[in-house]
Amino acid sequence: MSDLKKRGRLVVVSGPSGVGKGTVLKYVLENEDFVYSVSATTREKRKGEENAVDYFFMSKEDFSGMIERDEFIEYACYNGNFYGTPKFFVEDMLSQGKNVILEIEVKGAVQIKSLVPGAVFVFIAPQSKSGLAERLRARGTEEESVVANRLAIAENEIRSCLMYDYIVVNRDGMAQECAKDIIAAVKAHNLKPENVYSDICEFFN
Repeated sequence: MSDLKKRGRLVVVSGPSGVGKGTVLKYVLENEDFVYSVSATTREKRKGEENAVDYFFMSKEDFSGMIERDEFIEYACYNGNFYGTPKFFVEDMLSQGKNVILEIEVKGAVQIKSLVPGAVFVFIAPQSKSGLAERLRARGTEEESVVANRLAIAENEIRSCLMYDYIVVNRDGMAQECAKDIIAAVKAHNLKPENVYSDICEFFN
């Protein structure tokens, strides 16, 4: 059996702000084969969020230090704040056979695509633009100008979704079904010929 099969798979998940990524991934993580990679960020902590659980919250100075020490798989600036994926946790989980979910922005996904062959790229899309706007406003934590900016960013992100391997739609009230689609996508990816061939190549010797 090949080392590739023993290792877990990197699962890169992106989607517009407000699409419900957190709720969908909560259901995905009920599957013991999946773990969540905690990202680092310079944005302010929201109510109910915990450091080292939701994100590693840090100053821009500390974030810059990690960049200089090459301690990120990827990092990007989104809406005025920095986000990055620390290397150590991801490699440890992959070596244990876990599928590691990276919830990152499109810019970060582009970096991963060129650096990590074999990663699975999944884009979570909203059911509609109006529905996305309603979700953003329902948070009640941001000014209307911020909501408008997030919607503009969302339009650009959705235009980039064709670079992903799979697109799943988070329809209203269907977060669990969306999670099942993501799990199915990873299983399907593992069955692609290029990911199975090394395990059966002894037949061709």
